Amino acid sequence: MTDLLTQAKSWLAQDPDPATRAELAALIDSGATDELEDRFKAMLEFGTAGLRGALGAGPNRMNRVVVTMAAAGLAAYLKANGATSTDSVVIGYDARHNSDVFARDTAEIMTGAGLRALVLPRPLPTPLVAFGIRHLGAVAGVMVTASHNPPQDNGYKVYLGDGSQIVPPADSEIASEIAKISDIRLLPRGDSGEVLGEEVIAAYAACAGKVIKPNGPRDLNLVYTPLHGVGGETVRDVLAAAGFPAAHFVPEQAEPDPDFPTVSFPNPEEPGAMDLAMALAAQVGADVVVANDPDADRCAAAVPTDLGWRMLRGDEVGALLGDHLLRQGRAGVYANSIVSSSLLGTMAKAHGQPHEETLTGFKWIGRVEGLVFGYEEALGYCVDPGKVRDKDGVSALLLMCELAAELKQAGLTLVDRLDEIASTYGVHATDQLSVRMSDLSQIPATMDRLRTTPPTSLGGLAVDGIDDLALGSALLPPTDGLRFRLAEGARVIVRPSGTEPKIKCYLEVVEPTTDGVGPARARAAERLAAIRTDMAAAAGI
Repeated sequence: MTDLLTQAKSWLAQDPDPATRAELAALIDSGATDELEDRFKAMLEFGTAGLRGALGAGPNRMNRVVVTMAAAGLAAYLKANGATSTDSVVIGYDARHNSDVFARDTAEIMTGAGLRALVLPRPLPTPLVAFGIRHLGAVAGVMVTASHNPPQDNGYKVYLGDGSQIVPPADSEIASEIAKISDIRLLPRGDSGEVLGEEVIAAYAACAGKVIKPNGPRDLNLVYTPLHGVGGETVRDVLAAAGFPAAHFVPEQAEPDPDFPTVSFPNPEEPGAMDLAMALAAQVGADVVVANDPDADRCAAAVPTDLGWRMLRGDEVGALLGDHLLRQGRAGVYANSIVSSSLLGTMAKAHGQPHEETLTGFKWIGRVEGLVFGYEEALGYCVDPGKVRDKDGVSALLLMCELAAELKQAGLTLVDRLDEIASTYGVHATDQLSVRMSDLSQIPATMDRLRTTPPTSLGGLAVDGIDDLALGSALLPPTDGLRFRLAEGARVIVRPSGTEPKIKCYLEVVEPTTDGVGPARARAAERLAAIRTDMAAAAGI
């Protein structure tokens, strides 16, 4: 306890934030050993996702001390790799608690280190940072956001000069620089940098508008929600500039609110998150619902069916957008993460276009040479890699609106197009088993159990082979995951989440449509349910 109190008091002495100072002082005074041990058991890990965690005092939380150390580590890494006083770092932030404060700390550390800090003028979507790096010729970028995490979280996303998120070894090299910092009071601080004007926002909007044809159909009755995030203003402007009628915004979710009062988790994939949007769509007779997550780097959609409104799965949106671009003759590499559906690869091959699989995350997808379209099933889509080498929920939303409007003019719907794709390529049905774990030790224990005693069959299908992704391959770097190759083209991939305390299992089955799309979908649903049940038992979750 003595060492723990010494650590806590040392941390308290350097903390510049009155709120977290008071929080930590109260824990010290009350002798809250368990809570202090949790906060001081380790430094919040800096990895390829940057930083992400709960707000609070101590090294295992997101706060001004941790962010300042991260900024200083990044600055040291950039200078060690040749950055000089003429080089700049683009800094953006969302509307979460303390995002603006963390952005200001980052700017002051960058200028104190002799670099230029270019700060976006207000809370804005993450894609503007990825765009701004290349547009402004910066050597790096930082986006302060926890994306779709719960309201108590915040995060710190780092890009390098190519406009892509960091990958190894940059992450470990930055982490090594962070580890050298013992007291942030010793770090030089400069001014708060240069606040960018509207030009960079206008330039981004102009580029986003070019992802669709200039004179296509625009008749679309649209419902939109930013889920209390920062996408609303940008989406409104981009839709208007493209000539679409004004969307119906979900009023309860239209303005940024860091507490996300109408949703349990501000993620369009979470049950209930899109209920208000779909209710409004039914009320106004909308053609489609589109949504962004709170930092607007993801795009979701919902469609009307005979049984009411339903969310499209991320793989369905990926298939629709990929098929749309392939039909337009967009040449280049089509790519998706290994946990996404195999359908995009099948479609690309049929159109004579190359296809690649990558590890999960746009840090990998965005680096694919010759990329024209990339996606991951967690609602991330890159439709303009020449300008934004990351997932971009705004430009993807615009492309989805173009597709929906073209289909409407032809008397068709997005559901009709999905049926057409299934009829042509077979039903590629996907599902996910995702379990949140409060005890983080359960995650490696679950992976170890599946490696040592793997299932021999799942859902009545034999396991034909197992790929331990931790070993890597000629095509993929090593990552903690397992791929179970099943009979009849089915597969299951299991991996720990990179951003949340979860184990995720990604399921896919492929059914031929010789007897029609409907029967094939019914068979696929039954098989997925059986695989899901067996996978849960095998993983002990």
